[in-house]
Amino acid sequence: MRTRREQDTLMLPAGERLLWQGQPTVKALLLRVFHLRLVLAYFAALFGARVLAGALDHQPLAASVASASSLVTPVALATLLLTGLAVLYSRTTRYTITSRRVLLQFGAVLPMTLNVPFKQVGRADLKLHSDGSGDLPLGVIAEQRLSYLLLWPHSRPWRLNEVEPMLRGVPDARNVAEILANALVAVSDGAVAAQPLPAADGQPQGAPPAAIASAA
Repeated sequence: MRTRREQDTLMLPAGERLLWQGQPTVKALLLRVFHLRLVLAYFAALFGARVLAGALDHQPLAASVASASSLVTPVALATLLLTGLAVLYSRTTRYTITSRRVLLQFGAVLPMTLNVPFKQVGRADLKLHSDGSGDLPLGVIAEQRLSYLLLWPHSRPWRLNEVEPMLRGVPDARNVAEILANALVAVSDGAVAAQPLPAADGQPQGAPPAAIASAA
């Protein structure tokens, strides 16, 4: 496995085919990486707390609401900032699946490319979300230890000791998982189906056709 600084046009060697290429969706990054819903929930709770404090202090309801409304500006700024970051990370990321490897090209300030040959993919999982997007973490077998911070947000959350690169927030994730599974099977002597990750609501999803596989 190697990491390169250039993020130029992908040039494949002879005999290698491009199977899929895409980017994380802005919505997936905004909601599941930058956690916009949690931020809005925090400000909503703060708004309610201010109104309640005003009521306990015997202030008129209108005055309490007007005082709490000062939170509108920081809410708008936070939403704008997080949305901008999601757009930036989406536009500067490109995931590629070829007939031989998976590539993750990313980096808004310092463009990087992580090249994962199929022979180093020990396991691949799938986590589907209700909007059809999903995450595909890869269990890699490599001598070089990967950096969680360097890969973030393109790494499986909370896997700090055994860092797993992840195609995050890809649209039509079930189809992408099938493409990856078929490619892994094509280069392996025997495929072993992997267990899918729980869905967003905590219920396990059925494995896609040609379930995500591990390659020797």
